[in-house]
Amino acid sequence: MSRRNMIRTVVFGVGILLFIGGIFQGGYTDTLQKAVRICMECIGIG
Repeated sequence: MSRRNMIRTVVFGVGILLFIGGIFQGGYTDTLQKAVRICMECIGIG
């Protein structure tokens, strides 16, 4: 495995760990609520 591929694998692994950590902390609910709010404002309901 070349050095470049090893770095890519490590960065990818860290990204996946952070992604899973965000899910367990409930970060997706904040993002979903903001997205819904923005969509409601765009179509003029909110």
